[in-house]
Parts: sequence; C-alpha cells; structure tokens
Amino acid sequence: MTDHSTNTSTSPMAIDLRDVTVDFDDLKALDNVSLQVAHGEMVVVTGTSGSGKTVLVHVIVGFIKPTTGQVLVEGNHVESLSERELLSLLSSPVGLVFQEDALFSGLSTYDNPAFRLVEHDWPADRVDSAVKEILTFVGLEDDADKLPEELSIGMRRRLEIARALIGWPRVMLFDEPTAGLDPLNARRILDLLIRARDVHGIASIVVTKEMHEIPYLADHVALRGDDGNVTVRVREPDAPPRARVMLLDAGSVRYEGDVEVFFHSHDPAIAEMTGIQENET
Repeated sequence: MTDHSTNTSTSPMAIDLRDVTVDFDDLKALDNVSLQVAHGEMVVVTGTSGSGKTVLVHVIVGFIKPTTGQVLVEGNHVESLSERELLSLLSSPVGLVFQEDALFSGLSTYDNPAFRLVEHDWPADRVDSAVKEILTFVGLEDDADKLPEELSIGMRRRLEIARALIGWPRVMLFDEPTAGLDPLNARRILDLLIRARDVHGIASIVVTKEMHEIPYLADHVALRGDDGNVTVRVREPDAPPRARVMLLDAGSVRYEGDVEVFFHSHDPAIAEMTGIQENET
C-alpha cells in the first residue's frame, strides 16, 4: 500500500486513490484500494469478472462515490465535486473509453470528436486543427465524411479513442478497449495507447482481462524519429518497463507492481489469470 505521507512533490498525481472502499449493501465492490498514477505512467488493471475493475474506473470519474476514502484526479477531490465541476473535469483533463459503442450515429467521423470541442466553445479554426490531428493520430484521416455505420468495428473503436483523446487530456481511462476486436485491430488499439502515453505524456489506466496485452504494453515504447514519424517498438533491454500491473480480487488489491514478477507468481489468484500451474518451478 502506498504511503501518501512520503509524497512531497509539488505537482499532484494524475490519479490518487487513498484507501477507497465502495459498499453495495452487503457487498464490498472495492475494499481499501489505494493507487497512484503519475503523469506519463500507465497502470494495467486486471482481474476476473466481478473483481471491481469497472467499479474502480467509475469511482475515478465520479460516477460512483466511495463509501470511505479519497479520490483525487489532477489534485481535485472527485468525491466532493458538484455535478457541474465533475462535468468540467471529464470534458477537459480526463478522457474515458468504455467497452460499449457510444458514438453519435448521426454524426460523421469528423463531427464525433469535434462535438466535444464545439460544446466548450472552441474557435472553429482550433476545432478543425484538433480534429484533423486526432483523426490522423488514429488513422482515420481519409474517412472524415463517413458515418459510424460505414466504418468497421476496429475503425469505430479507433474513433471512440479519437473522441476521448481530442484536445489531449492529461488523464485517460480505458475500460477493455480491445474487447470484441480481432488480433490485428486489437494491436492497433494497443499501439494508440502506447503512443498517447509516450508521445503525449498521458497518464492512463487500462482495464483488460487479456493477459497477452499486459506485457505488450509494458515492453513496447513509442518513439519519434528524426523524420517526425512515430514508431512503436520493443523497449531496450536495460530500459524500465513502461507499465505496471494491478490485480483486483473480490474488490481488494491482490497485487500491484512489476509485470514480469506478476507473470512468474504462483499466487492462486494470479495463477488463475495467467494460467501458471502449481507444479511449475
């Protein structure tokens, strides 16, 4: 568990959960959960169904208030914000991608991400520049006039991410962003998450049950070349991992830390996720 008294940084953590418990009647959906995510960091949250992963995301964005504990995002006590203040937080420094398709079916690929900026009275020229930048980032620059129904499943998921990333929020939450995608499209989504983390310094929490995604996010880095192009490649052997993992088990933090240690653990709850056999040495 993190000792918050030792944090002397003048810059607040991007995400800071302090001993958070969420009770639903007799069920503890989260039990004394603490987590800190600095700017530019990535934490991959995993666990079986019902372990509290989505509840954790909902607490961070203020959809669910903790029974006890504190939730800070960019230094703001989320549990104490008014509805207007919460909407302001979610419209600027925080982006969110859920599993469900939440695109505006009647708006084009261009207008879906633009809507968020127009809502907040961005000037037309800045909106146009930001939309073109984000559509290029997710590889949809040639599909700007298409409606969501004209896009493939993978393209729609990339558009969801474009809409969440428009304006480059400082904090991103991804709840199973590759769910239902084929391996090629899933890899494209993971690469987008890596690029957002490494090129734009976005703090992120990625929820997934797909075990192969965890080492991929930890072991790959996005780098900008001399030509300005960004490539995703395996990190150098002596470079630190680019993500850490947290396992939730019945609402409690069963593990948080290094990805490689996680995948070599014989803890029963971890072995259930990773498939490690008890007789392995």
